[in-house]
Amino acid sequence: MVSLYDGISCGRIALERAGYAVSDYEAFEIDKHAKAISRCRYPDIAQHGDVMDADFRQFSGHDLVMGGSPCTFWSIAKHNREVDKGGMGWKLFMRFVEAVRQIQPRYFLYENVASMPRNIKEYISDELCCEPVLINSALVSAQQRKRLYWTNIEGVSLPCDKGVLLKDILESGIANQDKSQTILSTLCKENALSMVKRQKTGLFVAEDIGAALRTRHDESGSFKRLEVRDDGKLNALTTVQTDSVICSPVRVGEIGTGRQGNRIYSVHGKTISMCANGGGRGAKTGLYKIDLPDGDYTVRKLSVIEAERCQTLPDNYTAFGIVDSGKTVNISNTQRYRAIGNGWTVDVIAHILSHMSGGDS
Repeated sequence: MVSLYDGISCGRIALERAGYAVSDYEAFEIDKHAKAISRCRYPDIAQHGDVMDADFRQFSGHDLVMGGSPCTFWSIAKHNREVDKGGMGWKLFMRFVEAVRQIQPRYFLYENVASMPRNIKEYISDELCCEPVLINSALVSAQQRKRLYWTNIEGVSLPCDKGVLLKDILESGIANQDKSQTILSTLCKENALSMVKRQKTGLFVAEDIGAALRTRHDESGSFKRLEVRDDGKLNALTTVQTDSVICSPVRVGEIGTGRQGNRIYSVHGKTISMCANGGGRGAKTGLYKIDLPDGDYTVRKLSVIEAERCQTLPDNYTAFGIVDSGKTVNISNTQRYRAIGNGWTVDVIAHILSHMSGGDS
């Protein structure tokens, strides 16, 4: 197969889960951290770099072409997003079209955000000669992630709802990192009490958003809770239920300005969509009110492993990489979150690919 905008090779994992043996996997990716993670997990992948420089004719006759060009150009979250042809988003998409036309694979699969402008959606459908299938990752994972999938694979239906909620994939009620932060040389001037008072987190295992937000259930709490309406529902509650199954995030409060990165959600719903970039304290994963065994709770973002589980990746899939020199390195949490947010929900892709002739599913 040929994978454009390959990222951390979620397509390779999906192929294996769908029951396909991969004899040749050609990948195009420019992010060095994503390439390092893929190389560590799949040393046999051939890395080719930038799709803008590619000659796809060398892969003529390959069975499958997959890709999801960067969504940042069309996402509703982007200020002044592109709303017509001619921008970089369209140029990157047209490289996928050129790959399909030059390679002429048996199957193709293209993915992008559901929030794109309607005319962009129509232009893509015209180029690929098919209508997209809308699939929410909430059906197979703890994450709400609505994406459009264009494919010539026939018979693709929605996957069955597995009923997975955030509470089902948490590592624990406390930790969201395996190590503490670096112990500073100034630590000799501090003790534990002074660090807590100054909200220093160098020795903390749980990276919550501040001691002021950690309180007991029987107190009112110090983050702003959403008001209860006359019908008993919370204002701004984003829960959507289908056959009594929660398939959206449940917003329970906010801090500061209440913008996206400062909104707090319940573990008894779905997470917000993982993203590569984001502002506020809940950047990349969102903030969640997590109950602790002693009756307290903490408000924190997801751990890297929890973010991987939201994308149905194996635990610690993004932990290590092999750089161009061949050296194995640790991947920083910042880059791991970014790679995960840029990736695919693997089980969704596996479900789509299972409809190809020759799969086990």
